[in-house]
Amino acid sequence: MMEDNKIFDEQQVMQMALDISGSHVMCLDLVHDRVYDIHGEAMFKTNVGLEECFTYVHPDDLDAFRQLFQRLINGTAKEDECRFRWNFNRDGDTPDWHDMYGYAIAEYEDGKPINIFSTLTDETETIRKENRIKRISERYHSIFENSVIGQSFYTPDGWLVDANRIMRKICNFDSDNNDEFFSKINLFDISPFNEVLNRYHPEDYWACSLSIIPERNMHVYLEISVHPIYNADGKLLYISVTASDVTEERNMYLSVRQNDVDMQRISNAIRTYEYELGILMQFCQMQAFRISLDRDVIEFYSGLNTVVRSFNLKQMQKIFVDQENEFVKSLGLSTLSQTLSHPIVYVGQMHPVVTQSTTELQWVHINCIPEFDDEGRLLGAFGVWRNINDVMHKQDLLRRETQRAQESGQLKTLFLANMTHEIRTPINAIVGFAELLSSLPPSDDRNEVIKIIKNNCDMLLRLVDDILTASSLESGSMKIKPVDVDFSRTFNELFESLRPRVQEIGVEFISDNPYPSFPINVDADRVSQVIINFVTNAVKYTTQGHIKLGYRSEARTVDGQQHDGLYVYCEDTGSGIPVEAQDKIFERFFKVNDFVQGTGLGLSICKAFADASHGDIGLISDGEGHGSTFWLWIPL
Repeated sequence: MMEDNKIFDEQQVMQMALDISGSHVMCLDLVHDRVYDIHGEAMFKTNVGLEECFTYVHPDDLDAFRQLFQRLINGTAKEDECRFRWNFNRDGDTPDWHDMYGYAIAEYEDGKPINIFSTLTDETETIRKENRIKRISERYHSIFENSVIGQSFYTPDGWLVDANRIMRKICNFDSDNNDEFFSKINLFDISPFNEVLNRYHPEDYWACSLSIIPERNMHVYLEISVHPIYNADGKLLYISVTASDVTEERNMYLSVRQNDVDMQRISNAIRTYEYELGILMQFCQMQAFRISLDRDVIEFYSGLNTVVRSFNLKQMQKIFVDQENEFVKSLGLSTLSQTLSHPIVYVGQMHPVVTQSTTELQWVHINCIPEFDDEGRLLGAFGVWRNINDVMHKQDLLRRETQRAQESGQLKTLFLANMTHEIRTPINAIVGFAELLSSLPPSDDRNEVIKIIKNNCDMLLRLVDDILTASSLESGSMKIKPVDVDFSRTFNELFESLRPRVQEIGVEFISDNPYPSFPINVDADRVSQVIINFVTNAVKYTTQGHIKLGYRSEARTVDGQQHDGLYVYCEDTGSGIPVEAQDKIFERFFKVNDFVQGTGLGLSICKAFADASHGDIGLISDGEGHGSTFWLWIPL
């Protein structure tokens, strides 16, 4: 019984504490997903679900409110501070938002949160009062801060209280909040106040003088006013100091006497500038011009002001060679104002009337800018007119030199082709001797040497073949030479010749030859070269699984017409082609793996053959690690 009384007393004490504090207590029952009030004015008319509870929270605070509960639920925090706005008028049309502040605590059972208790205080009135005081303070501070003169306040004993923006600028304060020098020096110790103010009973003071404070890099002429502020009982509350920087006005007064000299110097400089500009424009074969729509005239200037030629716009139109140009055509039409309303760049030929006296047509470059009055009405245009005959002649010369360089590049390509033919001769000899060596008495070491020789010879031959083919592509001389052939037999022979290249123990080399006989007319050598490149790449990137080589007859529509064709493919279970590399795989010199042997020419040569045959080429791969299938289709 005593224990029950103790619990009852504790509950009473807690209830009294909550009543005194005016706090609200609500509980989130995680087990039953309900939220209900424990104490205080009802935040809910009845207990509600968690999601409905969220609807009472201000939308701008909802994310933070959700995150608070999430931290408590997942154990990131056992207790946490909370601040949000709560709607006490859910049934009305106008929300009644209250500012709530408090703490949320998670209650655990067997290591799992079962309840979350929130103790909340309604701070709405407190915050409103603080905001009202803040607005009043900000209003008076704004008046003080935005005064047109510098103003500062000091305590009765001469220590700085505050200074507005103008005063901080005049005195070169460290920052908007404080200044180390002025905060540590007393007003009555600063010149001239140390000489004119009574420390114990200061009076109004006004002066205009040069103020020098080396510690603040101040050397300015100021109008200074000091005014002590007393209350009704005659007690000194503050000392107000105002200041206006009149340095600029004084300097302006002093500079008036220098203006005449400066104006004369400027006038002389302008004349010199105009003279130099005229010489420069003459040297660059340029002339300034101005078009006046009101006077129907275009005037050409020497320098900036001297008119040396003028034409009416009809006459000007006849000088141009290209009469169909929009700018030229508009010179004689009512649409000229529309044409001139935006900047114009014109390059073309004209008769030699404006730029120089010769019978040869002249190339000119014109930059024209519209000119408007203050009301936005188009007055005309002005700009620069330049003779670019020399530039155009140099461009022609550059074009001819570029053509010569291209021809030189073609000669280099031809030289490379000839040299590779020369290289093939000794390589073929090496191949012949290697085959002769294989007929000698066998031994394991000898056979291995023979195998290495053959592999390296094959590699060199493929390299030379790729260089030869790339050279022919460079010179645009790839020829397609179709012949009648039984492709089924050719395919079998090629498959058997490629079998020794598949040396990995875990890789099966599979043939897909669907026809006992397949007579077609095709460039068999080029097709074989494509197949060899496909298989060579498959061998490089396949270490287990299979490499499957096959073909079939396949008809496709090309340019709206049906064509019979040959479809060749090589399927492998190798490393596959990364998705980001698939668009580049047929580009010249591109390699998926720079550490794998090869020139990067093989697939680009295959694509060139497909293009030359009006066929198509491609690959099928789901990405790295999924194998790939390379295919070629050419019309027959």
